[in-house]
Amino acid sequence: MAQRLVFRRLLSLTLRTLPLQGQRMVSGPLTPRVPLAPHGKAFGTSASCRNTFNVQDGSDFQDRVVNNPKPVVVDFHAQWCGPCKILGPRLEKMVAKQEGKVLMAKVDIDDHTDLAIEYEVSAVPTVLAMKNGDVVDKFVGIKDEDQLEAFLKKLIGA
Repeated sequence: MAQRLVFRRLLSLTLRTLPLQGQRMVSGPLTPRVPLAPHGKAFGTSASCRNTFNVQDGSDFQDRVVNNPKPVVVDFHAQWCGPCKILGPRLEKMVAKQEGKVLMAKVDIDDHTDLAIEYEVSAVPTVLAMKNGDVVDKFVGIKDEDQLEAFLKKLIGA
């Protein structure tokens, strides 16, 4: 597990610093070396990328979810789950709309069976709303955008 995490970090650093085939580099006195896409736009992270993360292991879950001062939505999913493939992007979009008031943790139940058992996940997708380390709300299955917005507003307290 640790080797895979190190490899991912190394790969992400390599991808950030090296241009891909057909890319140009932008540099200047105040500009970090950033690869440009062939159409000329710099790569960046969207709001959904900054607010959403994949849980790596139990201690990562403890640090980034349970000990987080912000409310966190935890999406328990699986690669083979059709409804998860529909709900995941929809939930990410709704979390991004909250502009950093809530974060989203993604937990693959096949990789983290211990977390799924600990949080009594018996079906996927299961979404938990956590605040100050406690589960305050939960749903199982697909929800539409209006239902997800209401779920997030309740969690945030808006």
